[in-house]
Amino acid sequence: MNTPSYTLSPSAHPHLPASLDELEKLIARDLALTNYPSREWVLPKNYKDQNVLDVAILGGGQSGLTIAFALQRLQINNICIFDKASQGEEGPWTTYARMITLRTPKHVKGPDLGYPNLTPQAWYEAKYGKEAWQNLVRIPREIWQEYLQWYRKVLNLPVKNNYMCKNIEWKDGIIALTFCKSDNTLETIYARKIVMATGIDGNGSWFTPENIKKSIPPQFYAHTSETIDFSKLKGKRVGVLGAGASAFDNAATALEEGAAQVTLCVRRKNIPTVNPYRWMEQTGFLGFYSTLPDEMRWQFMDTIVSMNQPPPQDTFYRCSKHKNFSFHTGSTWDECRMDNEEIIVSTPQGEMRFDFLIVGTGLAIDLSQRPELAPFSSSIALWKDRFTPAKGEENEALGSFPYLSRNFQFQAKNSQDPIASLLPHIYDFTFGTLVSMGLWGAFISGLQFGATHMANSIGQNLFNEDSALYLNSLRQFNTVELLDMGPPPQEEVA
Repeated sequence: MNTPSYTLSPSAHPHLPASLDELEKLIARDLALTNYPSREWVLPKNYKDQNVLDVAILGGGQSGLTIAFALQRLQINNICIFDKASQGEEGPWTTYARMITLRTPKHVKGPDLGYPNLTPQAWYEAKYGKEAWQNLVRIPREIWQEYLQWYRKVLNLPVKNNYMCKNIEWKDGIIALTFCKSDNTLETIYARKIVMATGIDGNGSWFTPENIKKSIPPQFYAHTSETIDFSKLKGKRVGVLGAGASAFDNAATALEEGAAQVTLCVRRKNIPTVNPYRWMEQTGFLGFYSTLPDEMRWQFMDTIVSMNQPPPQDTFYRCSKHKNFSFHTGSTWDECRMDNEEIIVSTPQGEMRFDFLIVGTGLAIDLSQRPELAPFSSSIALWKDRFTPAKGEENEALGSFPYLSRNFQFQAKNSQDPIASLLPHIYDFTFGTLVSMGLWGAFISGLQFGATHMANSIGQNLFNEDSALYLNSLRQFNTVELLDMGPPPQEEVA
């Protein structure tokens, strides 16, 4: 008899794999043991003699990969992930992320979807050893990317890299997606559903104040989301705008690369010290926030945004240990101008002079900034279209977030709009889901809750759409199971 591929060696302990190979065998066994029902059920579709994907996932980072796994566990297998980046460069971890480690605790769960042998800890211990995990404070960002690449491989998830979505169209009840590939050729892919897993800026664009864009030439400043050659900042005076962790990460990187002086300016009178995200890391909020009425969801998010999020303590120390680092609270950049190749910034505390600026002012939710959504972005309902906050609770930024269904779907402002029939087939899983769904999109801590809910919602809609065909299939079902209606056969006497 052939030995199954997931058979363990006699020495392997089910909870302490001796190697990565042993762990992968355990995972194969886990998936095989829990693969019920295993029968394919989604009815295949074609459009103009081309296969129609059941789900096209835009984005191959942690969210896109986890959603794909969640769909496959429901036997929704005719799917594909598309990412604009080359393999290994999906998401921020090896590109513009400049923190040393993740900000979330090392024991965070998410992509594993409850399978212990798929957790970051199981992988890390199998690869680097149990003692190494015990000594680890937080997971380094490059190690997290390595884990995600392994996760993609061990689950054999279907990903196409170097595919940039340029356009989405609604054609006879099918979605046509136009992709630009790395060779600049175009390819059209058809799908029944789309998942937007395009990351933290997936519903907008990174924000740079207008007075900087209008007054400072682009070679003299960069947003924290951009590629920055920090080696060119050696010996330079660098001004950083922003109080968030990314601003501090970039300030620290500039200091470590030899900047002569780094000055970080904060609009607020005080740098936040309390992190509301630590409060949110509980099953009640993570699992059930999206079920709250609009007024309560708004009040939660308005409170969270007003509290803001401080930089982690080690990130602050990463900057403050340098004598050539300083920070100034209550220091808005009211005016910026150039004097030859020197940047002059006017603040309430007086003028500051820099050689280069780094802008850590976050992002703006604006669907029109996304090329794949821009053609119909004006038809998508936003929170300001559906909800009027109480006096004193107005928040223009929150009002710009999309008002999603309880199942992550975009909704139309006007049900009579021709595009209204397309929008429920587009599922949002980005930072833009914050007001509607909480931490389910673009946050590791909410990933397991959000991905499971997303997959179940898609499965429900696929089944409902073809329910008449399934009913007809049931009525034609004629596999006979009871073959003999006589008495049971006599047992032979030995």
